Amino acid sequence: MTSRSSRLEALGAYLPPTVQTTAELVAQVSGTQEFDLERITGVAERRVHDPRPEAGEDSYGLALRAAEDCLGNSRYTAGELDVVISASITRFQDGERFAFEPSFARQLAGELGARKAIHFDVSNACAGMLTGVYLLDRLIRAGVARNGMVVSGEQATKVAQTAAAEITDSYDPQFASLSVGDSAAAVILDESVDAADRIHYVEMMTCSEYSHLCLGMPSDRTDGIALYTDNKQMHKRDRLRLWPSFHGDVLAKQGRTFAGEKFDYIVQHQVGTRFVEFVNRTGEEVFGTEMPQSLSVVERFGNTATTSHFLTLREHLKAGTARQGGKFLLVPAASGVVAGALSATISTMGV
Repeated sequence: MTSRSSRLEALGAYLPPTVQTTAELVAQVSGTQEFDLERITGVAERRVHDPRPEAGEDSYGLALRAAEDCLGNSRYTAGELDVVISASITRFQDGERFAFEPSFARQLAGELGARKAIHFDVSNACAGMLTGVYLLDRLIRAGVARNGMVVSGEQATKVAQTAAAEITDSYDPQFASLSVGDSAAAVILDESVDAADRIHYVEMMTCSEYSHLCLGMPSDRTDGIALYTDNKQMHKRDRLRLWPSFHGDVLAKQGRTFAGEKFDYIVQHQVGTRFVEFVNRTGEEVFGTEMPQSLSVVERFGNTATTSHFLTLREHLKAGTARQGGKFLLVPAASGVVAGALSATISTMGV
């Protein structure tokens, strides 16, 4: 029996046109402003949704635009998709309404014209899109699906608005919320027929003992949506070692090493510039080898939650600062705590 593999066939994204600088956001902070947010996070600016319902920049509207962009870069029409998976954390629709049913995937499939597609939502914090890719990869490998789309729209700056109104200092558990930005991304997978275009593996793990370190919920002080993060504990050395330790174990079981993978590029979750530097440095310590070229867009877009890896890929491929034909490593980092690795060679992906 011939084993199947999947590939990344097309990629799309949508970024709200409104730009908010870090200085503009800090000016909205009601408590002390005696901190240098740009120096701490590395985020100079982010995109912010238009709150008017008619603008169509709620979570669902953002996802729809990214899905349409992705289809425009794909060989497939919506009617040819076998699967549609939505991975949004934020679920705002019609402006301020937080919606659970019907599922975003069902609505997106219907509006796009993916009439025959299996559709479902998946929720796994900032690892949501990579989790969707994990599931779709397995469906393609099993022969259950020929292709499919994973899509997410994130109206993340809702938590930044709450934080600006409520935090008192840089030690406040909502401080990390000031680093987020709004965006949407979508990716289409299909079966790989060439090792030059292939997801070599995608593996993930959850360490539930850390699940309390980053929690999104209604604010305990106002009507806003809040994100409470224990940054000190989240970024401790044992936490940062989760990815390289897990990835190293995956490779060791196959008799392989990180250096032997010969990655050209690595994309960490876009939490902040310091986080990316710390995780890459930890990877070098654990693997005993230099990291490949690190790709980042956090300086311009902030932490865009589930979409961060694919937004980074799209921006660098379009700009030519990452080349088609390269071997990419995408490393999730999400509350839960989720770690893992996606290894793919990308040669003809439409962007």
